[in-house]
Amino acid sequence: MNIKAAVAQIDAKVGNLHANLAHHLKVIASAREQGAQLVVFPELSLTGYSLKDLAWEVALDPSTSNVFAELKSVSKKISLAVGFVEAGSNHGIYNSAAFLEDGEIKHIHRKVYPPTYGMFEEGRYFSAGNSVRAFDSKYGRFGMVICEDLWHMALPYLLASDGAEALFALTASPTRMSGTDGVLDNKIVNTEHHRAYARLLSIYLLFANRVGFEDGVNFWGGSSITAPNGQETVEAKLWDEDLVFGMLDSTELQRARRQSRHFIDERTEIVLRELSALQHLKQ
Repeated sequence: MNIKAAVAQIDAKVGNLHANLAHHLKVIASAREQGAQLVVFPELSLTGYSLKDLAWEVALDPSTSNVFAELKSVSKKISLAVGFVEAGSNHGIYNSAAFLEDGEIKHIHRKVYPPTYGMFEEGRYFSAGNSVRAFDSKYGRFGMVICEDLWHMALPYLLASDGAEALFALTASPTRMSGTDGVLDNKIVNTEHHRAYARLLSIYLLFANRVGFEDGVNFWGGSSITAPNGQETVEAKLWDEDLVFGMLDSTELQRARRQSRHFIDERTEIVLRELSALQHLKQ
């Protein structure tokens, strides 16, 4: 893995697949012009977030969708991670992320933890995913999570244990806390969060958050790339659309894991054994 990656911090029009696809294609063209080999978009980037009953109308079957036909074509020249509403074969719908490369859909992740607390009501509309797997790209092995998934430490841990060298976090994080002295509390909390995962798992973490307003909700942006040593290497603007770039280099990951062996020395058999024992105790 030695590639130039882009994180696309964009706004989206609720329920307008045509307009959002056109915006994706424009941003992808800009990323390619600036030498990116991979671009990561935010959660539900093709549809907008505050969909409610519209979610059923914009749900896509990636195998037959014209939207995905265009994205597949573009992915012959640049790899893509995009967010969308997936129509499941069981007639449920999922908050999903797709990775496309060389004209094919290489992997789809369904959000495992659609939140239903506070201001969130995803559980009313979306079914929950029930698996998390890393996947192979021509550039390396990656993993994807969607927003709330990143707040459940088992998922990043599982993806890193499955060989992921970089984690793509597609998010639509609303502004819920006020800041002081010009510093946004959301950004402080999330930056600490990302640095901890990147350092403890010795992976790259690409955080693609959206911006804009929907249904009275504001999204703050602040997208970033964090290196395996826990240092943030690039950061997008707050509040406005942005396109930022960073290098993903296996040499840096190798250096982080060899200089601090905690992840190499991780004993997953103990985790499996003790979780199994705890489960039996709860029964």
